[in-house]
Amino acid sequence: MPLTFDDLLARARSLPRDGRRAILGVAGSPGAGKSTLARALVRELNGTGEPWVAHVPMDGFHLADAELDRLGRRGRKGAPDTFDAAGYAALLRRLREESDGDVVYAPGFERVLEQPVAGAVPVPPTARLVVTEGNYLLLGTGAWARVRSRLDEVWFCELEEAERIRRLVARHEEFGKSHEDAVAWVHGPDQRNAGLVAATRDRADLVVPAAALPVVEAGG
Repeated sequence: MPLTFDDLLARARSLPRDGRRAILGVAGSPGAGKSTLARALVRELNGTGEPWVAHVPMDGFHLADAELDRLGRRGRKGAPDTFDAAGYAALLRRLREESDGDVVYAPGFERVLEQPVAGAVPVPPTARLVVTEGNYLLLGTGAWARVRSRLDEVWFCELEEAERIRRLVARHEEFGKSHEDAVAWVHGPDQRNAGLVAATRDRADLVVPAAALPVVEAGG
C-alpha cells in the first residue's frame, strides 16, 4: 500500500515510549517540503488538546550575516559551514536529556530578515515529541555527524526535481528576490547544497514520497 500522511501521523505518534521525549528529524533538499511536513505533523498531532509536540527548525542555527561576512561565506549562505552545527547538536542533546525540567529555548529564523533570532522557540517540559527539520540532519561530516545519533528517526522528503526547483524559486521571490536573482541562487548555491543532501538519502529511516506530503506552503 502507498504511504499516506495518516501513516506518517501514526508512526510519529508511536515514537515517544516509556515516558521519555522522542525527537523526529525531517530532512530533504531545499524546497522539498520539510517545513510544511513538520508543521502539519505538529498541528495534527496536537489537535485541540494539551500540546505535546513541539517544532524546532534547524534554520535557527544559521550564522548571522555579519559573521558570514567575517568568514567570507555570505555568498554560500545555506551551505553546511554557514550553520552552527555544533550548537544544533548540543541543543538536540539538551532536548533529550532535559525533558522534565524547565522550558528549553531554541533559536528561530526570521525569513523576511533572513536572520536567526535567539530564544524564539520554547519547548515546554510537556512536549513528549520534538519535530526538527533541516537539510543536513543526515550529513556525516564535521559536527553534523553528532546530529543523527540524537534523533530517534529521520525521514527524508523526496519531491520531483522540477517541482522542487519551481517551489524554491517561488519561495525566494516571496521573500524579496527578483525572479532572475531567485533562479540564479536556486541553480547556484541551492543546487550545490541539494546535491550534498541528496547523497544522504540512504541514511534515512524512511523516505517520504511526494504523494504522502501535505500541500507545500512557502518555506518547505
